[in-house]
Amino acid sequence: MKNDEILVVQNLRKTFTLSKKQQKLERTDIKRKVAVDDLSFTANRGEIFGLLGPNGAGKTTTLRLISTLIHPDSGDILVDGTSVVKEPEIVRGKIGFLTSELKLEDFFTPNYLFDFFSELHGVEPAVRDERKARLFARFGIDKFAEVKVANLSTGMKQKISLVISIVHDPEFIIFDEPTNGLDVLTAKVVTDFLLELKAEGKSILVSTHIFSLIEKICDRVGIIVDGHMILCDTLKNLTREQSLEDIFFTIYAERAGEHA
Repeated sequence: MKNDEILVVQNLRKTFTLSKKQQKLERTDIKRKVAVDDLSFTANRGEIFGLLGPNGAGKTTTLRLISTLIHPDSGDILVDGTSVVKEPEIVRGKIGFLTSELKLEDFFTPNYLFDFFSELHGVEPAVRDERKARLFARFGIDKFAEVKVANLSTGMKQKISLVISIVHDPEFIIFDEPTNGLDVLTAKVVTDFLLELKAEGKSILVSTHIFSLIEKICDRVGIIVDGHMILCDTLKNLTREQSLEDIFFTIYAERAGEHA
């Protein structure tokens, strides 16, 4: 692992057993689905790396593997030099993970949730209080600090999820579809914050299917289709002659033709 690499994904493979219902929904007789297949890529320190692909491409599975939520069938992942397979508990302390799968319990308040997750990560009370005051003010959560989650808007819930994911001030932060379902104002707040984190020297991995988000914030991008990394390069190199959207649909059409 080179000093400038915060993330190294090595020959990653993950399969899932499909239930009868899932087989019916996907119109297949295959009992095991390959979600990620021999996937390899790296992300550098201090950059925003974009993982781009359609729904079902393997993006979320990849992020869950990196975040130690699930275990790979084979391959490994190094986060700041630490193996996800061999030392997952150490990796968890190095990363923040914002995912739609993080469901906030309706009867808790932002104040309680921030304190709870800070304690889980071993954040000292004085540090927690300073960080909470700063982040709550930054996102306008301070006005709703004692309001139950059930009574908050979708945008405010997303902001709370975001600050909870970084209570421990991690160096490497993973965002799964960070602007999905948000109104344009809240989406801009989130996007601006990602750029602020980068300016602070944080390393960020963003998974999305939104071309404009990749083009606005990412330094490099990897295009993933059917669990395979099809193309990985700097955004500048990729978009020198055509748009990212055109590149993606050309690749997607070629893949579809191969499987026709």
